Amino acid sequence: MAAAAGTTSRATRGSCGSISRRSHTCAPRARTCASASALSALRSVDEQLLRVARTRGHGPASERAVARFSRLGEHGAVWLAIGLLSAAADRKRRPTWRRATANVARAYLLNTLLKLLIRRPRPLLDGLPALAGTPTGLSFPSAHAATSFAGARSYSRAGLRARPLYLLAASLSASRVYLGVHYPSDVLGGALLGAALGRRVERRQGPR
Repeated sequence: MAAAAGTTSRATRGSCGSISRRSHTCAPRARTCASASALSALRSVDEQLLRVARTRGHGPASERAVARFSRLGEHGAVWLAIGLLSAAADRKRRPTWRRATANVARAYLLNTLLKLLIRRPRPLLDGLPALAGTPTGLSFPSAHAATSFAGARSYSRAGLRARPLYLLAASLSASRVYLGVHYPSDVLGGALLGAALGRRVERRQGPR
């Protein structure tokens, strides 16, 4: 009886150990499957939102206008111009404006590095080609959004009115989805990157 009990105990421990090992083996697989499922859901939502943006409010005149407007944000040009003009006009705080302008350049360079590392391809929707050319075929994150929100946050902290800056930033960012050259998540990622870099500028004290 004792021998039988010992055999049963060892078998039970062996069975439990085998189950435990299998559960430890399956856990990473389950996490991987969950991550893949979440990524697939994100891509699906991304594509649906992009398709809506590419099919609502379009016409030859509006598409030409948005394409021209969007070119203001190429390589952060409009934001660099705002910073340089502010530095020229505000001689007392020129170092602050230079740092704010440098944030825009920094956002563009870091954004480019992330694109090269992540290598997400540009959107490609059947029957809905992009309405603007792009310097590369890489999509995430959006340089327009990164430089726009870096500029908006940097310059508003330095002393310019925040509302017009953020309105310009949001409009330039949204134009990239409207034109079909970025997914919404590309714009969100770029905006978060730019806003984080914008915190490097000290906030101006007093009324603006």
